[in-house]
Amino acid sequence: MDNSETWTETYNRLKSSSRDSMSADTLATYATAAYLTGRDEESFDLMDRAHRAYLDKQDRSRALRCIFWLGLMLMNNGEMTRSSGWLSRGMKLLESAPRETPSEKGLFLIPKALETLSRGLPKKARDLFSQAAGIGEKCKDNDLLALGQLGKGQALIHSGAIKSGGKLFDELLVVVDAGEVYPIVSGIVYCAVIETCRKVWDIRRAQVWTAALTKWCSAQPDIVPFKGQCMARRGEILQLQGDWHRALREVDSACNLLARYRSGAAGEAYYRKGELYRLLGSYKEAESCFGQSANWGRKPQPGLALLRLAQGKTETATTSIQTALRETHDSYTRMELLPAAIDIWVAGESLQEANEGLKELRDGIGRVDAPLLKAQAAYASGLVRFAEGNLQDALEHLNEALNHIHVGSLPYLYARVRELKGRAYLEVEDRENCTLELSGARWVYEQLRAKPDLERIQPVLHKTREHPTRRLTLRELQVLRLIASGMTNKSAARELFISERTVDRHVSNIFDKLGVSSRVAATVVAIKHKLIDAPG
Repeated sequence: MDNSETWTETYNRLKSSSRDSMSADTLATYATAAYLTGRDEESFDLMDRAHRAYLDKQDRSRALRCIFWLGLMLMNNGEMTRSSGWLSRGMKLLESAPRETPSEKGLFLIPKALETLSRGLPKKARDLFSQAAGIGEKCKDNDLLALGQLGKGQALIHSGAIKSGGKLFDELLVVVDAGEVYPIVSGIVYCAVIETCRKVWDIRRAQVWTAALTKWCSAQPDIVPFKGQCMARRGEILQLQGDWHRALREVDSACNLLARYRSGAAGEAYYRKGELYRLLGSYKEAESCFGQSANWGRKPQPGLALLRLAQGKTETATTSIQTALRETHDSYTRMELLPAAIDIWVAGESLQEANEGLKELRDGIGRVDAPLLKAQAAYASGLVRFAEGNLQDALEHLNEALNHIHVGSLPYLYARVRELKGRAYLEVEDRENCTLELSGARWVYEQLRAKPDLERIQPVLHKTREHPTRRLTLRELQVLRLIASGMTNKSAARELFISERTVDRHVSNIFDKLGVSSRVAATVVAIKHKLIDAPG
């Protein structure tokens, strides 16, 4: 491909030529352009033609690479049977290939390692991935090195060595960001790392990789296969950051793009869209999205069970979440379900089940160093103790939750913790602290436009005391936290997925509202009024 061309321009240029007269190299480029612009079946046919053209030239090495890419593309599309067929064909050709194809032998270790990992043998899989990465390094094959490092990191994380796996991902980001690998490999690596980090609650690393994927997709605006996944994951991060309406626009675009090209990743995008509608109180739209998610093969839990709870259908919610837990054996996926299950059990006064779920959740934290999960577990502990009437223990757990999060990072969970603290203070007739906590929670709900939460908290809170946070918007508070930590406006913009000019405007508004003229002065005021935590 000419570096000055977009993938669509490359595709259109090659489409105007006769395939019969094309060289094997041109057919391979044509296949790549077709795949990256969303023409999957045409791409598969072209890669097949390229592999046969290489065989006609007695170039088994490149023919094997074409077969491998074809198997990988089919695997990425979820067509496992066809992928397996092509990879098996490649293995047979490899057995008859000369010894001068070490890189290709390394490539075909990747599917073997993936199959080993899927059978629950992470240590054996790690050895195979390490072998592949070693061959890639020796042969200076960046594609093989990247896939080997990716798999090795995934295997380490599956075996519980989360920090070691994360460090490998950090090294891998340098290789992929440099643009030294095949574009399809880049896309697969970006999406696989984000998915793996998200599964073990490594939100910070997932955010860094999502930003890198966003940059990569922006440089190739006509790319299709990975753009939708990028939008869906960016939408999830925006949801966690509290920018719900922008998140909704992202996942809506992801749904449209992925459904149009019939990508299995559409299920995750529809699930995220349903979650946002549920949080905003648009229950009919949420139910429709969860149905679409199920149609695309993504189980809509725990969102659907929480929707039933919000609709007052506690028994249905209980049955739904218990079925999901019964059918889920992966420990990380269970930790995704348990916080919602505990909410539902407490609402249904099933405190024995809630305590059992809480024990499993707490036990799981020991394997995962994740602030979000720790905060969720502490909140769940506070909720169960509150339901049992043990208010002092409840408050201790809720304060523990606030040690792991703050309003600028995870505003919705922060607000739920403060709301429950307010309710606990109300029970012990500490009305001043009750008002402060419920006012703080209500302010966040107002910023998020969380209609169901506002409707729930309003009857409890009749009068509120004006608090300095109410003069700042949630986004301004997030910007304040970042600049107070020493970030430049440019770095803060990257962190929040907004433009540097927008950050400049927020900083100006912060100075005006707090009556200051410098970052240092803004930080002092913010710490004084407990808008942000003091350093150290």
